[in-house]
Amino acid sequence: MNELKNIDELFSDAVGLLKQLISTPSFSKEENKTADLLENFLQQKNIKANRYLNNVWAVNKHFDENKKTLLLNSHHDTVKPNNGYTLNPFEAIEKDGKLYGLGSNDAGGPLVSLLSVFLYFYEASLPFNLLFAGTAEEEISGQNGVEILLNYLPKIDCAIVGEPTLLNMAVAEKGLLVLDCIAHGKAGHAARNEGVNALYIAMKDINWLSTIEFPKVSSLLGPVHIAVTSVTTPNQTHNIVPDECHFLVDIRVNEFYTFDEVIATIKKNISSQIQPRSIRLNSSFIKEDHPLVLAGKRMGLSSYGSPTCSDMALMHFPSLKIGPGDSARSHSADEFIFVNEIKEGIKTYIQLLQNFEIELKHSVNKG
Repeated sequence: MNELKNIDELFSDAVGLLKQLISTPSFSKEENKTADLLENFLQQKNIKANRYLNNVWAVNKHFDENKKTLLLNSHHDTVKPNNGYTLNPFEAIEKDGKLYGLGSNDAGGPLVSLLSVFLYFYEASLPFNLLFAGTAEEEISGQNGVEILLNYLPKIDCAIVGEPTLLNMAVAEKGLLVLDCIAHGKAGHAARNEGVNALYIAMKDINWLSTIEFPKVSSLLGPVHIAVTSVTTPNQTHNIVPDECHFLVDIRVNEFYTFDEVIATIKKNISSQIQPRSIRLNSSFIKEDHPLVLAGKRMGLSSYGSPTCSDMALMHFPSLKIGPGDSARSHSADEFIFVNEIKEGIKTYIQLLQNFEIELKHSVNKG
């Protein structure tokens, strides 16, 4: 492939766009203004921008339905800033090689880098199609983000998901299972030792959840991890034995277990009533011999299993999570990305796609 765009120009445009995104609040479900920015950016580049709700997408100039399609996807929604911020989260501040601002790292840097790569190859005659999608509601795993958008996109064969991974390849991702649990007791007066304390029943169940170990451990994702993250009772006063105790369970599941298997095991061992809140975010895995992974290995990129969940979980085709920035900075106060990380992200993505073309040719020859 010939160099079709100047990388320095792409980098400059990417940083400029990221600064606009940072300066535009885009909490999950409220991303309409950043969707406007992405739509306008593409239109200014004379590229047809498609939009559904707050999701923006475009295809390369020579899109051919007979070719395989590679999705370049990242999200433009953010969490709300925490109380630890010392800087204005909606002011893009460039200082000491860093670009500060809410969403700069997660996932503004990966988003603008992927968009730059889409522009780089937009007019190229590729042996595969490119489809760029900047999507909404990733931070809340909402249904009006990439999940609903996939119904309106052409058939996709594989994807690159832009998230901050220090440009390492996340080839697997733990699934997220959330359980709402209710321990049932019997109300009574605390001073007279009446009733059945639902809180004590919950404590017993929580203790079991804190000690259970599922035997199958993944070499990439490790063991199933369970954490109780909230405990409440409906009591408004101190002297009533609670008849209910609600607790919330966060479970990160490796590829060896289905959600149904995990739920069935828990139901057999605790007394509390269980109601799954989310069963959509399954564990995901891309094979080590997939052309995308092999393309990264050609570059010496390392691979790992990610404990965090992304839109990969909603994709029913092979996907690779990779991008500039560091996951450890996500959702932190005074979030930032190193400006140079964006340039390296653009270069890495370009080389990854060039190697992807090579690996596709190899796979065809082997076939």
